[in-house]
Amino acid sequence: MTTFNPDMLAAEDRLPTDIPGVDSLPDTPVSDDEEGVLYEHFHLTVDKGQAMLRIDKFLTSKMEHVSRNKVQLAAAAGCIRVNGMPVKSNYKVKPLDDISILLPHPPRDTELIPENIPVDVVYEDDDLMVVNKPAGMVVHPAHGNYTGTLVNALAYYLRDLPLFQSGEMRPGLVHRIDKDTSGLLVIAKNEYALSVLARQFFEHTTDRRYQALVWGDFDADEGTITGHIGRNPKDRKQMFVFPDGSDGKPAVTHYRVLERFGYTTLVECRLETGRTHQIRVHFKYIGHPLFGDKTYGGDQILRGTVYARYRQFVQNCFDLLPRQALHAKTLAFTHPTTGERMQFDSVLPDDLTAVLQKWRQYAAHAMSSGMAE
Repeated sequence: MTTFNPDMLAAEDRLPTDIPGVDSLPDTPVSDDEEGVLYEHFHLTVDKGQAMLRIDKFLTSKMEHVSRNKVQLAAAAGCIRVNGMPVKSNYKVKPLDDISILLPHPPRDTELIPENIPVDVVYEDDDLMVVNKPAGMVVHPAHGNYTGTLVNALAYYLRDLPLFQSGEMRPGLVHRIDKDTSGLLVIAKNEYALSVLARQFFEHTTDRRYQALVWGDFDADEGTITGHIGRNPKDRKQMFVFPDGSDGKPAVTHYRVLERFGYTTLVECRLETGRTHQIRVHFKYIGHPLFGDKTYGGDQILRGTVYARYRQFVQNCFDLLPRQALHAKTLAFTHPTTGERMQFDSVLPDDLTAVLQKWRQYAAHAMSSGMAE
């Protein structure tokens, strides 16, 4: 696990480092992401001299900006573990107990502004909702994008719910997808659902499947890409694969070929982990960048002929789809209240559908004529 510099965190994100009765407390929460799971994983070891005390009282007294109610909800959702086992809020902490905690993201200094922006709701009940995010919409407010995000829209749509009145900048979020990636997200509508869903993403018991158009053809119909993912040391805006595991976090992407177009291929991707830009950087790593991906070189003509007609064809595709060709198509998880396994599927957006149709027509023409143009 990478240890971050605590000075990089806002004050409200930090845990106190001089806690009496606690031997070991890392300087920062750990975020598991592609898509970044937006809860925090704290870890501490109880001091040898600590008197027995209810764990909800113990954690509330030791952690800044976390209420006892939040601790109790996290415990009820199985998100507080002692020595690797989930415990209830009345558990009495003992000396040398090893405690790990999963909690929703704490409030930020910046005010969240509710905005009346249309939300494509695929499913909704009292505990959660599944939405289909369009390409071009940022998921949550951050530097340079404090308005017009999905969370701004949700803050208006769910404005009567306590969770969306809490002042948190990322209420209800347990994962995210990139601005220019379209597709499905699950949103929690209360603290309990948030904690339970966060645990599922942390333990990788959800099922997320994407469809991507990538450059090049594949020898096999399916495969697995592995390699630690971390920040590119030469460009902090990019992620990078560290095959020797010297940096970053472990990442696993499984893929299956759906359609072959000769110079491009439509694949289904299943995430075993969820790291920032995981699909995009993994396919770049194996020499198959996503079609149209400006960050990882997919916005260049990487396969094909030198003929002007072909180059114009590809440019027309780029014009139709001015983003990476990636859609979060399928999402499955266990309902936090009913225990029912739920699965949702979405149709491909118009821009990606149009480009796929053009590639189908090109491949059919090339096959019938016996040569590419």
